[in-house]
Amino acid sequence: MAKAKRISPFLWFDGKAKEAAEHYVSVFPNSRITNLTEISAGPANGAAQIEFELNGLTFTALDGGPMFEMTPAISFVVPCESQEEIDYYWDKLAEGGTQGFAGWLTDRFGLSWQVVPANLDELMARAPTAVMESLLTMTKINIDQLIEASRRVG
Repeated sequence: MAKAKRISPFLWFDGKAKEAAEHYVSVFPNSRITNLTEISAGPANGAAQIEFELNGLTFTALDGGPMFEMTPAISFVVPCESQEEIDYYWDKLAEGGTQGFAGWLTDRFGLSWQVVPANLDELMARAPTAVMESLLTMTKINIDQLIEASRRVG
């Protein structure tokens, strides 16, 4: 059996692939655009396909047209070590998009993200009901509030 290449996300945009890739690489550390190909034939003629890395993870973005839209059923999780990180990623990714609940947002390009504490699983394990109840009252996550909820038993 042939060795499979690494699996990576492929994102479909309607004319904003390059703008989205440039935005994402400006937000995440250790990120860069690695390739930009102009499409010169077929339905996407005149559009672009961009390969980029976000903190070591390879993505491809395509200006594929209006046939498909992104959905929150697929999202990218950004685990954060501090409230400062949550605030930074939330502000950068939510700008021009829509804020959801419990750390979820949809950016201005239609891509969904979850900006959450890296220790969310640990907090949930301590007091699942209290942490979930607290989490569901939030838009952007407040780590101190979740830690306090994790101390409640019941």
